[in-house]
Amino acid sequence: MYKLIAIDIDDTLINDDKEVTPATQQALEQAVAKGVVVTLATGRAYASAQAIARQTGLNVPIITYQGALVKNLMDEKVLYERYVPMEAARKLFEYCIERNLHLQTYIDDKLYAREENQKLIDYTNLNRTKYYVEPDFAKLVAQPTPKMLIIDEPDYLDQIAPELRELLGDGVHITKSKPNFLEIMHKEGTKGHALRFLAAHFGCDLSETIAIGDSWNDHEMLEAAGLGVAMGNAIPALKEIADYVTLSNNEDGVKHVIDKFVLNAKN
Repeated sequence: MYKLIAIDIDDTLINDDKEVTPATQQALEQAVAKGVVVTLATGRAYASAQAIARQTGLNVPIITYQGALVKNLMDEKVLYERYVPMEAARKLFEYCIERNLHLQTYIDDKLYAREENQKLIDYTNLNRTKYYVEPDFAKLVAQPTPKMLIIDEPDYLDQIAPELRELLGDGVHITKSKPNFLEIMHKEGTKGHALRFLAAHFGCDLSETIAIGDSWNDHEMLEAAGLGVAMGNAIPALKEIADYVTLSNNEDGVKHVIDKFVLNAKN
């Protein structure tokens, strides 16, 4: 019997129209009614994830910033928080300045960039997020942040990722949530760490958890869960490590998982 389900948002829970379909919504409600804890696990900021969680009627802690922040929906109490190490944040900032790379940071759940450009506008349109421009970015880098993000061409990000791992050291976790988003968190800011934390928080064994995702930033969570599920539209590398591959995000893949493994499972 599965007791906890962690679901990625983009290209997993929501379809390409950025909506949770009524059928998937109903499956979530049925799982909750059966006593299962349903939570979200996303790279998004808390404010952005919170809006979707509220829409879907969830009232539990949610995993945000790739796992760097776990926070209650009802009273907004922080349960788990990991910041990018200060020295790594400073080095990353200098690296991006030298190469004129677009870098974003999040402070108190607000998104900041050094300048307004098309990358920032496209990103915030995608996540429906408000943004703030701060030309004196160095003063922001000196403040605690759960996540920093570089936006660029996928091949170029693949090229610089190993350089950044060497430069920033093993205190950080670097992953991609989308081909053109390179995200930098604390080494314990992964969806896998956050899932382990929540399982303990709710007193359930990891074998009683399901994790559903589509991108490489979901792999730690899929590997940690009792049942790791890749969406039909997931990247091939994630499908390879998944225990099960469901339908795509446009075919109610999340509903399919809940129906098969929770609602119709033989207890």
